[in-house]
Amino acid sequence: MAWLELCVNATDEAVDWVKTQLSATNCIDEIEVITYAPTEPDHAISQDEGDRWTFSLRFYLPDNPAINTRLERVSGLLSSLHRTGLTSALQIKVVEEKPSRPATKPLIHRIGSQFVILTPDAACPSELSALIPIRLGQACSFGSGLHPATILILRLIERYVTPGMSVLDLGSGSGILSVAMAKLGATVLALDNDRHAVQSTQDTVVRNQVAQQVTVMEGSLGQGSTMGHWMGLAPLEAVPTVEPAAAFDLIAANILGRMHITLAQDYRQALRQSHTNPGLLLTAGFTTDYEDDLNPAFATAGFEAVDREQMREWTALAYCLKV
Repeated sequence: MAWLELCVNATDEAVDWVKTQLSATNCIDEIEVITYAPTEPDHAISQDEGDRWTFSLRFYLPDNPAINTRLERVSGLLSSLHRTGLTSALQIKVVEEKPSRPATKPLIHRIGSQFVILTPDAACPSELSALIPIRLGQACSFGSGLHPATILILRLIERYVTPGMSVLDLGSGSGILSVAMAKLGATVLALDNDRHAVQSTQDTVVRNQVAQQVTVMEGSLGQGSTMGHWMGLAPLEAVPTVEPAAAFDLIAANILGRMHITLAQDYRQALRQSHTNPGLLLTAGFTTDYEDDLNPAFATAGFEAVDREQMREWTALAYCLKV
């Protein structure tokens, strides 16, 4: 059977947006992410444009009577990313067979001082063997480990998560944060209001052999159940609500800035504080221009800022409950 091979080049910020957008098609299960490298001279692409891309994303559609409708759907979902310069135009070619295995070198990505992100079958290089491995599949969910927001919150996680903590991963996406916290010794509740992400998280948890430490649920915290998709996509059906009840030592949430502001009081009520644990909140998913709104909202809710990470215009902030 013939297949259509689709490819877009992308910045590091766009990889997870492409994957999350395509999850809405219900016809693309896997996306291969590779380091960008032009395979042949392309005079239609300027040098400046070529220098913009960090990764290429490749995925496949069966060439059948529904192909035109599906192509139109995919193109529409990705058009905004192309217009804003985050991805190239969609490239399409017909191939006789869909590759059973990636033909490219697996992506290996170190984050912080403790983590290395690997594809499921990749061998960890000997020089990184002392790091904590997190193996991710090619599912269409946010959390590849390539977006600056994910990198920044993982840096905070390795700094603040300790063995025995009870933690919440809100907006779990691919499950990358849940696995990282479990491998640092925490017990994790992973919540997401997107069914694709819930399945992706579950698959990642099982793949990384931390299922005994991580409970995966479709749902949200407090007001989050009424706020729609974490990534601002199409409206969702009603999702279960986890009522905030002083159950967690730490919350990690990599979601849009406006959602953090709405959830500030729910975060406060969901955290517990003791003489050994201050009640920690790790936030990401926003740029520096949101800090002037976030800090007052969290201060009003009873938090004080204790740490910060930044990469270009992206930032992650750590807060603890005020004594």
